[in-house]
Amino acid sequence: MKKALFVAAAAAFVMGGVMTAEASALGKCKACHNLDSADKKVGPGLKGIAGKAQGGLEGFKYGAYLEAQNAAGATWTDEALEAWVCDSKGVSGKKTKMPSQKVCGDDAKAAVAELKAL
Repeated sequence: MKKALFVAAAAAFVMGGVMTAEASALGKCKACHNLDSADKKVGPGLKGIAGKAQGGLEGFKYGAYLEAQNAAGATWTDEALEAWVCDSKGVSGKKTKMPSQKVCGDDAKAAVAELKAL
């Protein structure tokens, strides 16, 4: 009986963590990006990215699209971030390192709001 209660409690704890992670609009981002720093992981860190230059973090090799955006002085506006998290490949018109996350509409707005709050 004690063992069954322990297993049930452990399962509830794990599922609570999963539910919390999925409730975050940035849940998909965490796999490849640091959210608590600008340090790179697979992709660049996202803390403080809103309002910064696109493709502008030092020490990270960007694809051709973001390099061109950086050269043109483009910044990560709310609209640019929303479009990027919805369909990075469609925005770039080319191959990008980031797969399209399909976080669109209100979900994209929520993700951008979370990014800005980091």
